[in-house]
Amino acid sequence: MSDPSPPQPPNGVRWSGMTHRGRVRQNNEDTFLCLNFDSREVRYLGKVGEATLDHGDFVFAVSDGMGGAKSGEFASKIAAEKITRLLPQSFKQSAQNISAGHGDVLTELFHRIHQELIKLGRHYEECRGMGATLSLGWFTPGWMHFAHVGDSRIYWLPKSGPMKQLTDDHTYVGWLRRKGELNERQARTHPRKSVLMQVLGAGRQSLDPQIGSVSCESGDHFLFCTDGVIDGIWDHRLADMLAKDDAKTIVEYAVSESGRDNASAVVVEML
Repeated sequence: MSDPSPPQPPNGVRWSGMTHRGRVRQNNEDTFLCLNFDSREVRYLGKVGEATLDHGDFVFAVSDGMGGAKSGEFASKIAAEKITRLLPQSFKQSAQNISAGHGDVLTELFHRIHQELIKLGRHYEECRGMGATLSLGWFTPGWMHFAHVGDSRIYWLPKSGPMKQLTDDHTYVGWLRRKGELNERQARTHPRKSVLMQVLGAGRQSLDPQIGSVSCESGDHFLFCTDGVIDGIWDHRLADMLAKDDAKTIVEYAVSESGRDNASAVVVEML
């Protein structure tokens, strides 16, 4: 009997995105991005959709702004502009079998966004101290390459489970939890849970984004979400929801359970 053929890498993605002001805040500093790109251009996608990877790669991201009502909006606009400049060139190189080095490209992307936010804060009074988290995934056939700064999160629910948090929270409490000094419940109620140790912009000069890649197969699910979603949903409940629900359902549930912060999510399923 011949060996079974290896599984084919997924050839499509289904996505949904949602952002909500929450029940307390007067404005929404969260934002999310859904983009498709090839060697020529970057295309903005709708909140919900399905497409193949035949004609380009995909980028999905969430960002939580701080330091002004427009900071999340600025961060997403700057991210999209830098993606437009950087990623099509790397797509062109990979099409020519030139290794683009996804991690290097994403590192450069985050540093460019960081410098742009710092520059805006330096030159415009209304942007002073402006910063943002950013958790971004770049989907190529069979792979999800990611970059992350802040306390938004990327979760991965493989077809075979269990769910894994791919990103580290760049907070003091996140550091304590990684050391095993706090559990999930203690981390949620810690008085310093929102103290960020790393963020894009905000006048900080140093940046060390978390960079990684995971191989994926059809049936895998990914969640990109801001801390307003985490505040309303425990991890075990989140894993159950990610397996079957779209971003709108997850965000609305988080807001109903907490709603103290803006909440945004993008759900991506590999097809």
